[in-house]
Amino acid sequence: MLAPLPLPTEAAEPIAAEATDLDLKLAAVAWRLRAGAADDATSVAAQREIARECAHDLVQLIGEAAALRRALTLARAGERQACRQAEHDSLTELPNRRRFDLQLQQALGRRRADRPTLAVLFLDLDDFKRVNDVHGHAVGDELLRIVARRLRGALRSGDLVCRLGGDEFACLVSGTLGRPELTRLATTLITTVSAPLQLGELQFGVRPSVGIAVCPEDGADAATLLQRADAAMFRAKRQRCGLAFFEASTDLLGRRLEPAPAT
Repeated sequence: MLAPLPLPTEAAEPIAAEATDLDLKLAAVAWRLRAGAADDATSVAAQREIARECAHDLVQLIGEAAALRRALTLARAGERQACRQAEHDSLTELPNRRRFDLQLQQALGRRRADRPTLAVLFLDLDDFKRVNDVHGHAVGDELLRIVARRLRGALRSGDLVCRLGGDEFACLVSGTLGRPELTRLATTLITTVSAPLQLGELQFGVRPSVGIAVCPEDGADAATLLQRADAAMFRAKRQRCGLAFFEASTDLLGRRLEPAPAT
């Protein structure tokens, strides 16, 4: 008996129709076998001929089933690849803005008043525009790949880092984290990213500015947390101080009124 095909995904719906047709063919073969065996008027020779025909049909059906399984496997692989491309940055292979927003919303939805700290760290590379202008976008792209690997390696298990776009990155962290712990984590990220790097004959010393927003003090929804971490980063960049926590009294106005140094 043929094993049932796995349930199809949306991308594999055309294959599901073929699988249904295959089931009907198999049922027809089974009916012919039962009908021939149950009919006393059918001669032994005729029953043997029916059995041979059914065996031939079964071999064909097994081949069709194997082909369907291969097609379904390819369809699912393509669907998984499409999902990954939709939620990952092609340059750095980090999760993208869409994936970050989704996971931040999910984390906020799971969070209760007694849950550990949930914080967003917004990172922007200082003077990155100059790298592109002087050395070209190919060098800039490779620099972003290296920064992505360094950020991923510096974070703790369970934390998330994504590339928002350009030279902007965001981290989602949770746990028993007060300001001292978040400061140490942000400092680790800055130190890790700032380590000298070599690209061919070129040596760089890129440094990020980091803004931090904490739930629920600085916001209870994904958009607000990200915006306020961005505002804190803007102040850190403007003051050349490396990192800053969101402060409503200064950041809500400063983000709109004062230009930051070129990135």
